[in-house]
Amino acid sequence: MTRRRLLALSGAAGISGLAGCADRLESVTDRDSSDSSNGNASDSDGETAAALADGVPPLETEYNSREQYRQPGDSFDDFSDLEGWEVVQGSGEADTDVVFDGDQSFKLESNGEERIIAERSLEGEDLTGLDLSFAVRTTTPQNITINVWLFDRFGSRKVYSLREITYRSPDVGWFRSSPGVFEQSQYEPSMDNLETLQIEVRHDMDEAKVWFDDLRTHEKPDQGYVMLSWDDGNRDYYDIASPLHDEYGFRTVQAPVPSWTEQGRDGIMSVSELQERQEAGDQIVVHGTHTPIHEYDEGAEMESRLRFDKQWYIDNEFEGADYIVYPHNSYNKTSLEYKTDYHYCGGFNQAGDVNTTSVYGFDPLALPRTIGNDLETSKRCVDLAAAHNQCTILNFHTFESHNTMPEDDYEALLEHIDDADVEVITFDDLWEMRTAQHY
Repeated sequence: MTRRRLLALSGAAGISGLAGCADRLESVTDRDSSDSSNGNASDSDGETAAALADGVPPLETEYNSREQYRQPGDSFDDFSDLEGWEVVQGSGEADTDVVFDGDQSFKLESNGEERIIAERSLEGEDLTGLDLSFAVRTTTPQNITINVWLFDRFGSRKVYSLREITYRSPDVGWFRSSPGVFEQSQYEPSMDNLETLQIEVRHDMDEAKVWFDDLRTHEKPDQGYVMLSWDDGNRDYYDIASPLHDEYGFRTVQAPVPSWTEQGRDGIMSVSELQERQEAGDQIVVHGTHTPIHEYDEGAEMESRLRFDKQWYIDNEFEGADYIVYPHNSYNKTSLEYKTDYHYCGGFNQAGDVNTTSVYGFDPLALPRTIGNDLETSKRCVDLAAAHNQCTILNFHTFESHNTMPEDDYEALLEHIDDADVEVITFDDLWEMRTAQHY
């Protein structure tokens, strides 16, 4: 028995136990913060970061989190000068019409090829202890993977990978991505002896079109993190998963469907059971309608839907209502604009493969996560989070579902997490790191 588990068992003696519901499983291819008196991170004005105050939050947000935190870290390449870039496969050019920041972005197109590759020299750059983020936009978001490769002069390499954006065609507009490491060569690249940075776009469509802008660097945290995210509020969670979490002392994130809970649907947790789990340490966040949000008409219908959904969580005293998960991995540019009125953080770009993030550079409302249907993939997510000090968000529904691993595998996963050099966190923990004053 590990020390962590022993402490969890003794601490749990007094306790009685995001979403995009996955409709596919495969992809195409010591916290450092400024503390206020109540222990929460501070925003740029020195006040407690919104969404971290104790208690049930107000209906509307205090600010647009995507604007407030749109350019974290330090600028590395603003793409104002493309002379240092070479397009190895596909085509690329400056675009002054589609821009995230500054005067131009870097537009890349596939020209019928299944891969786009652009690269630049890193001679003289030292990225030791740093992660990367970039602003990206695409009009072909489905069936696409975006990789950033780092090569050192000795032949070692590693790749940071955003495995999915959305399963459908809506334009999600500009968003910031800070993907975690997907894999590396046998030896870790020498980050103070790097030779090349490469942007690679993989897809299986007739064409792909992607814009890049505002490449930035961020310090790494001191360890890795895991978030266990359960959607829909199934009784499977209450009866089977939550006692296991209590045994290990793991707090998790739940996103119940309000209409299913209100209907008392068979196999769905009640409000009182959800409140019990909140008291036990779980965070109950907004799931909302099970209708894909991008299908709503722009304007009043979409805004009303988001407002109504959050109000239900407030009425039932769920303190995680400032956070949201997207049913069916459905969102678009317009829905993201409306969501900033009610939520500070959420997502997801959801994939069936390793799909992780750094903690200091992600877009507040476009987080990535991995479908927890496969034990080995989930363990790999945990191992990469531990090895590279990044965060993996693993998603589950019910043990009988194709998008969730069997019960025995899940218990093995929790044991693996318990043995790993990671901390199990909730949205509050992740948002505290993201909003820390010097990031």
